[in-house]
Amino acid sequence: MPPDAATLREVKGWLARADSDLRTAGVARAADPSLLDAVVFHAQQAAEKALKAFLVLHGRTFRKTHSIEEIGEAVLAIDGSLAGVVEDAAPLTEYAWKFRYPGEQAEPPSDEADEALAIARRTFDAIVGRVPAAARP
Repeated sequence: MPPDAATLREVKGWLARADSDLRTAGVARAADPSLLDAVVFHAQQAAEKALKAFLVLHGRTFRKTHSIEEIGEAVLAIDGSLAGVVEDAAPLTEYAWKFRYPGEQAEPPSDEADEALAIARRTFDAIVGRVPAAARP
């Protein structure tokens, strides 16, 4: 049964927020100097929200969590072909908290931030490619 209009709107909302996080990460990367802690945080958020959009599309509930591993398990129960995407995105989980508070390391290296953003973009694109056009941002 195809998703109803309310579900499509909710999926679109999740994906729009994921897209906003991707754009925010891009702006943070382009800043001079780059805000690398913000890049990885928003990359994590984008991947998380894209995966949650996929769960919403398929009527799956989820608890409030930033764990891409946990969210990814639920995604894979629906579509095992996303295994590579979920596996690549799982390490982004730590960016929900790492670098967000004072500590030993203030920012990730620039190549790590670039990779996080690339992974988030691939995750987003993979999910957008699996949702109806009416749910795309």
